[in-house]
Amino acid sequence: MKDREQRIRFKIKKISKRKRLTVFRSNNHIYAQLIDDTKGLTLASSSSIEKSIREQKLTRKEIAELIGKNIAKKILSKGIDRVAFDRGKYKYHGLIKILAEAARLEGLNF
Repeated sequence: MKDREQRIRFKIKKISKRKRLTVFRSNNHIYAQLIDDTKGLTLASSSSIEKSIREQKLTRKEIAELIGKNIAKKILSKGIDRVAFDRGKYKYHGLIKILAEAARLEGLNF
């Protein structure tokens, strides 16, 4: 798992100067962050532990879609429309794919 994660992050940082949209998925929650690697700052974040999302009784797939839409809106409000999608150690499948496609539908390019 660590090899895949390192390979993906290396390619993203080597090829792209864009800000990085990182996704982390635990057994219970899913998180998305926009990271500026040049400054080492988190510019925007959204997760399933936010009160507004947690109060809604949704399935995991609906939560992933909602987080994708939320993070895209936050990123677009900062004037950024092109990011590099960092899926980390996860395959582009399931919740990660749902989150990414929801962000793309909101107008984010990656």
